[in-house]
Amino acid sequence: ERTGQRLSFTAILVRAVASTLPRHPYLNASLDGDQIILWEDVHVGVATSVATSIEDYLIVPVIREAQSKDLEQIVAELGDLVERARARRLAPSEMAGSTFTISNLGMFGIESFAAIINPPESAILAAGKIVDTPVGVEGQIALRPTMHLTLSADHRVVDGAAGARFLADLKAVLENPYLLI
Repeated sequence: ERTGQRLSFTAILVRAVASTLPRHPYLNASLDGDQIILWEDVHVGVATSVATSIEDYLIVPVIREAQSKDLEQIVAELGDLVERARARRLAPSEMAGSTFTISNLGMFGIESFAAIINPPESAILAAGKIVDTPVGVEGQIALRPTMHLTLSADHRVVDGAAGARFLADLKAVLENPYLLI
């Protein structure tokens, strides 16, 4: 309410990823030749579709130092970046320098997909649509909102076990949103 922006699940994902990545430095890394660069700051790129009457294309605005921003700041900044991206008013510097990217196709009804890593980053997170899914709860079947998250990682930098630990930590944060405050 204070930002004038709608709280999107993408903003929640950015906050959750930004708070989780510092514990998983090889997922917030870049490959430069044969050297791995571990970044101290988390600069989250958010894949954004921009459609015109002539073409449809993808750009990646960047929320810089996302690990030090609260949810309100991320909502405001993401809303501003996406609005200006769709109006073609982003500076090139606002679309460069991400250390990790999130691609969310849930709003298009896509439940799961594999995103392609943006070099030189070491990983990208694909987020699908939130759907009510039957799950077991205390011996009973109940509907619960679930979402598929798919991590693509450059195995020259990080292996699958490290990726799985990141996803497990991210899942814990998303299932306990008070951790985002």
